[in-house]
Amino acid sequence: MNSRAVGDYLTRPVAVFMLILAAVLSGCALPQRGPSPLLYDFGARSPGATPAASTAAALPALATTVQATPAFDGNAMLYRLAYADGQQLRAYTQARWAMPPAELVQQRLREGLSGQFTVLRPGEDAPRVLQLELEEFSQVFDAADKSSGLLRLRATVRQRLPSGERMMAQRTVVVKRPAPSADAAGGVRALSTATDAAVDELAQWLRQWR
Repeated sequence: MNSRAVGDYLTRPVAVFMLILAAVLSGCALPQRGPSPLLYDFGARSPGATPAASTAAALPALATTVQATPAFDGNAMLYRLAYADGQQLRAYTQARWAMPPAELVQQRLREGLSGQFTVLRPGEDAPRVLQLELEEFSQVFDAADKSSGLLRLRATVRQRLPSGERMMAQRTVVVKRPAPSADAAGGVRALSTATDAAVDELAQWLRQWR
């Protein structure tokens, strides 16, 4: 065997090894994509939670709007560790809302009020407007294995007149409901129940004005 043949014989395994090594290293350099976050919404509202549509004709049509404070103006699912640092908002990394909380509440509000009121969309001509500002929408842990869904909102009713809008009434609604489990899924259940309770409270409040 001449020297050139020997060199080729020794070089081929080295070349193959280098190619395999390069492929392995390039594979390791690729970013590892983790699992996508789970998306949650409130699901369907319980039929028993919506009052019968017996008084809608007797009540004025109503337009509704919901806005959230900047801390809750996103899709992050937030929680607080009240037993450690209740002033700090934390976000679940593997769970998110399917839409911003203000949209979830708006959807639930329309579903809950439509059995008693003619509910119009923002911008439609309605004699009254219900404006909600969502100030708190989080899962609060009183202990590592005990949590609740906390909702706080400020509600304002405005009357539309030829001369402009006039504020009729304003109130703050605070609802807290226990979570069935100390995780994101439990927080969703608790906040869904709290929202339904808040909508029912608002409906009773709105029925004062005919």
